Amino acid sequence: MTSSQYFTIKYKIVARFEVEGVVEKPDVIGAVFGQTEGLFGSELDLRELQKSGRIGRIEIEIQSKKDRTEGLIIIPTSLDRVSTAIIAASIESIERIGPCAAKVSLEKIEDVREAKRKAIIKRAKEILKKWDQEVRPEAEEVFREVSEILKVTKAETYGPEKLTSGPNIDLAKEIIIVEGRADVINLLRNGILNVIALEGAKVPQTIVKLTKEKEATALLDGDRGGDLIMKELLQVTNVKYIARAPRGKEVEELTLREIMEALEKKVPARELRKKLKMRPRVLVPKEIVEAAKELEGTLEAILLNEKMERVGRLPVSELAERLKEFEGVDTVVFDGIITQRLVDMASERKIKYLVAARISNVIKQPLNVHLLTFKDIME
Repeated sequence: MTSSQYFTIKYKIVARFEVEGVVEKPDVIGAVFGQTEGLFGSELDLRELQKSGRIGRIEIEIQSKKDRTEGLIIIPTSLDRVSTAIIAASIESIERIGPCAAKVSLEKIEDVREAKRKAIIKRAKEILKKWDQEVRPEAEEVFREVSEILKVTKAETYGPEKLTSGPNIDLAKEIIIVEGRADVINLLRNGILNVIALEGAKVPQTIVKLTKEKEATALLDGDRGGDLIMKELLQVTNVKYIARAPRGKEVEELTLREIMEALEKKVPARELRKKLKMRPRVLVPKEIVEAAKELEGTLEAILLNEKMERVGRLPVSELAERLKEFEGVDTVVFDGIITQRLVDMASERKIKYLVAARISNVIKQPLNVHLLTFKDIME
């Protein structure tokens, strides 16, 4: 590997191969390109990635002994973590090298930047030690004062899921949602405090709740992982804006200028939903979703109390007449159309949810009744 590659790549995939027979380096290279080609389209094709400089020169370390060959496949990459992991997994799928059966297993994915950081920290310690010996006593007090000013606000945890966040999320009117802890740390380092992390691909209930209460902007990585999280947020939350890191970059590595530019280019969520032909999915208790699935095509209704226990089932044709017979109804799920008459009855009886196949176009909705369709709550 050349020194120029070392300082431009982010990760290094190291995989071990074992072959029952004698093969040479060109056989291994041929297997790497040939048996991974077309697995995930042109975006993750090794030849295309090498042409665009997203992966470097693939190195092979090889040795043969007693009709057996083994060695290492080393692939330097500047891709994001998700794409790098997919490449590593595809290398493990190689079954033959040359004419021989082969077994390939991942040894490690080395973060080249981490090695560079360690070298920098080691050198910084040497510089500080020498500097400390030379610094004048009066300068030490100035240094301490400046250090206090520059201290980074510590990350906190928020909500029952203990999501990594900045301070005082409850007091903030606007929040920024990022993907992980490292993203939060980077924004705090740059003086942006109203930030909270998803901590995974599945959107936590705390985030769902916050997007209903505050103006939320999601600042996501500029990779496929960010694409998937964006779609999930658009489906299950009331996030107002989506901002993205530059393509191929992660939020954790952005400078303050890049962060501000990304936030300035944020796009309203409603425009993205329209472009992607999506609509936000309303999160309701699973009992309501199960009832809706069960009722499709039946022309029947299921009545649920506040504890989501079923208190009745009847034909939709009898719903308006018999609803008053049931006590403690909190939710009505039915395979029919929500009419103004049903809405008025639900309001009078303090029913919170009417969930049906469709909603009539001439509805005046009271504030105390939520009207939903099956499409609103099901994927």
